[in-house]
Amino acid sequence: MTILITGGTGKTGAPLAQKIHDAGHSVLVASRSGSAPEHLKGVKFDWNDPSTFENPFNADPNIDKIYLICPPVSDRLTPMKPFIDLAVAKSVKRFVLLSATVTPPGGGFTGEVHDYLAGLEGVEYGVLRPSWFSENFKSLWLRGILNDNEIVTATQDGKLPFVAVADIVDAAFNLLTTPEIENPDLLVIGPDLLSYDQAAEILSAALGRKISHRKVTVAEATEIRKGYGLPAEIAGFLGHLDDTVAQGNEEKVVEENNKYVGKVRLADWVEENKAAWQKV
Repeated sequence: MTILITGGTGKTGAPLAQKIHDAGHSVLVASRSGSAPEHLKGVKFDWNDPSTFENPFNADPNIDKIYLICPPVSDRLTPMKPFIDLAVAKSVKRFVLLSATVTPPGGGFTGEVHDYLAGLEGVEYGVLRPSWFSENFKSLWLRGILNDNEIVTATQDGKLPFVAVADIVDAAFNLLTTPEIENPDLLVIGPDLLSYDQAAEILSAALGRKISHRKVTVAEATEIRKGYGLPAEIAGFLGHLDDTVAQGNEEKVVEENNKYVGKVRLADWVEENKAAWQKV
């Protein structure tokens, strides 16, 4: 049987597809371009174009499991429900959804998709809810670190268990390949609970220059991220997430029982990736 990876060329989808292939499983990479690495099979798929929803099943009628990456819109269930229903009709038996610690089942954004999967009969599902990605330091915070030697957030002194993509991929692989899903709601966290002050110290030590954490209000953080080119809705949501960190919500996640604790420490990840923040 075949595992379909939506978002198959993305941050988690690409390494997950490779890991599945390396383990000897059949995998199909779905992306808007339809491209895939030479040794993998790709298919064109776009959440904004329902005419592409049949494409994966035409390319491989043996799909029985699907990794779901949501489209970057606030109403995610509306575009995803028709495809999920089609997949069930095509005999798909398991879905694994990438969500976030801040999105409980039934909540906004991915939480509505989580809730819908939980209500399907005769279908297994697993939802990965990772904390903040370590990789954000190479994307969301990259400009500030390179240009101003600083990270700007509204998290104040709040702590969070930064998690590396490699650990998220391992958790996803387990849910997609294990005979049964024991825990369908899995919080995915890194091994260390750190504030952005501490993250800045780790970056400083690795880069050999002082990196600071500048603490601002939620409104200020939102405006700064809009300046990075993020849509106002996404920038505002990230500001809200900063506030949840400041309130200690991510620290509480560490105390939960339904969690997968990764192996990659932020200090080790930074050391491995420090070339990303080296000034030319």
